[in-house]
Amino acid sequence: MKLDYLILALKNLRHRGIRSWLTLLGIFIGVTAVVSLMSLGAGLQAAVGAQFGISSTQVLQVQAGGINALGAPGSGAVDKLTSDDVEAIGKLSSVEMAIPRIISSGKMEFNDIVAFGMSISVPDGEERKFAYEVMELDIEVGRMLKDGDVNKVMLGYNFWRNGDIYGEAIVPGKSVLIQDEKFVVVGILEKTGSFIVDSTVMMNEAPLRDLMVYGDDVDIVAVKARSEDEMERTKEDIEKLMRKRREVDEGEEDFEVSTPEAMMETVNSILGGVQAFIIIIASISILVGALGIVNTMTTSVLERRKEIGIMKAIGAKNGQVFMQFFFESGMLGFIGGLIGVIFGTLIGVAGIVGINSFLGSELSLGFDFVLIGGALVGSFVIGAVAGIVPAMNAAKQNPVEALRG
Repeated sequence: MKLDYLILALKNLRHRGIRSWLTLLGIFIGVTAVVSLMSLGAGLQAAVGAQFGISSTQVLQVQAGGINALGAPGSGAVDKLTSDDVEAIGKLSSVEMAIPRIISSGKMEFNDIVAFGMSISVPDGEERKFAYEVMELDIEVGRMLKDGDVNKVMLGYNFWRNGDIYGEAIVPGKSVLIQDEKFVVVGILEKTGSFIVDSTVMMNEAPLRDLMVYGDDVDIVAVKARSEDEMERTKEDIEKLMRKRREVDEGEEDFEVSTPEAMMETVNSILGGVQAFIIIIASISILVGALGIVNTMTTSVLERRKEIGIMKAIGAKNGQVFMQFFFESGMLGFIGGLIGVIFGTLIGVAGIVGINSFLGSELSLGFDFVLIGGALVGSFVIGAVAGIVPAMNAAKQNPVEALRG
């Protein structure tokens, strides 16, 4: 019986004027916004998470406070961290290892083309192994840097795979100029999904210090806690030590100690705020669409008074008339939601492809069937609820008066 109402509702909607179809715009825009946003949200979170270049949950980062815009992390600090800070942090009982990280911007020349990018230091000995593990670095072609490598560098995946900047791909054995000094490329790293790591130059710490005239300064200290369960304690120990060393009071720190979880929480909170704002706007659009359905169905009842009268004259009950208009309004909402789901999904897919292209990541194209199903059911319910009053008015029509009208 319900199927008959649906079929009849679809037949009636096929013959409706453009006014009825314009009613779908509000539902369509709202559902498109929600579906596309939710599809992109998960992709953005995964993409941003990949950019940190840190896989271990036992790793903290310490950097000096300062203005880092347009520069590497810590590069704009007034009072930078030093090698002595790294040594002091490494002696804490809750710390297993602390390594210095130099992240410097500079120019690189290859094939007579000059471009600017980032160089990251790699420490020696056991600390080198830790650095490679933390950043999940592995070699694609060539070899990794080793202790004693002086005029040698290791390049991110994009230098090898994408030769657009320099006119051709850079392969191991080729020479490049960094800050006008010659370096031999010994290896190309595997793709990490982080555009920072995939587009960076890596060299041993001592040569990079000399090249960039860094002296004893350090941009970032990567710290491995002894236990994943004691991350907060390790963070507190480092903060207490650094406050003492830098002679600052609690709440006035000129440094920052952060964990991967804290960084992701910050990113997720920002994305969550954006999502909530867009959903509110989309909800307003859906509400406008629902009011449009009320208006359209009310007008439809007035225009079809004779049809209602004939239906009642041949034996149609009030409930049957009500169900016909109820399903028609529900189908208006459903069709608007269906079109919105299709467009929202396409926008989400296009967005993921764009993120992959821009960041060089490899996010998979997924479909949230729960979200899609919920959007379709919700659209039908919104349309049906919006049509309750017009449907009740249609059911209450007096057949004699309706036929006269």
